[in-house]
Amino acid sequence: MNPTRRALLGGTAGLLLLTACGNDADDASAAAGTEGSAPVLGISAIPDQDPEQLNRLYGLVADAVADATGLEVSYEAVTDYTAVVRAFEVGDIHLAWMGGLTGVQARSRVEGAQAIAQRDIDADFHSLFIATKASGIEPFDDTEGLTALEGHSLTFGSDTSTSGRLMPQYFMEQAGLEVADLKGEPGYSGSHDATIEAVASGSYEVGAVNEQVWEATVEAGEVDLSDVVVLWRTPGYADYHWLARPDLDETFGEGTTEAIAQMLYDLDPADPDDAAILELFGATSFVPTENENYDQIEAVAKDLGLLA
Repeated sequence: MNPTRRALLGGTAGLLLLTACGNDADDASAAAGTEGSAPVLGISAIPDQDPEQLNRLYGLVADAVADATGLEVSYEAVTDYTAVVRAFEVGDIHLAWMGGLTGVQARSRVEGAQAIAQRDIDADFHSLFIATKASGIEPFDDTEGLTALEGHSLTFGSDTSTSGRLMPQYFMEQAGLEVADLKGEPGYSGSHDATIEAVASGSYEVGAVNEQVWEATVEAGEVDLSDVVVLWRTPGYADYHWLARPDLDETFGEGTTEAIAQMLYDLDPADPDDAAILELFGATSFVPTENENYDQIEAVAKDLGLLA
């Protein structure tokens, strides 16, 4: 890593928390840097996991983008999903790791934004419904089994999470289960880690969680499987991806978007530095993607009133 080639903003000592305040002129000035200085390429990501892990992962990504482009790169940590979309909209960040829904929301606000890469697992992603064994709910094999959640408490992840809210709620509605059929209002834990913790602690009987995060949590021994059971794995859908602003090349030079995309495609599990990034992403490779791959997510978001 070369710390002179990128600025890593984050860590427990002090996160740079993006906000939706300030006018667009100030935002544009900040993105371009002070007069006479080179612009800083800002990257960010939805905060779907523990901040310590995210800071480590995106510090490595910032280094890789800097190496691929020769630019100064800044990872800007945020506290919630909405802040990523807003920062992308106003130009505080130029490249973002989005979920399916946040990517669709960002593209609806930034004409010409392009999905450029996804992990090998993202074209066929899955959510899990998990439950405390004390709930008495038994695992089931199809969508209709979700009716067993009636009368039980449930928490989603972030309210704009694709795998932690959007698609789980979609499948619930496909089964004829409305949010009003649950015990009380659903919770919104804010992240997949927090959803697992909320179910494991008994704060909620049921949770909707990203399959990848669940598997990583189980592998790390951070959840007691004697207390928590997987009820059902959803059908697949397209989810996470890197989204680039349409002015990336104009701001940082022709070919910048292509260079970043190629760097992602070329990450090699045999290379120790690349392997560290891929492992933290829970993937073996990145592959090309395009906006049209998220048409289903856009349609579901409109049906659920999550896309203005």
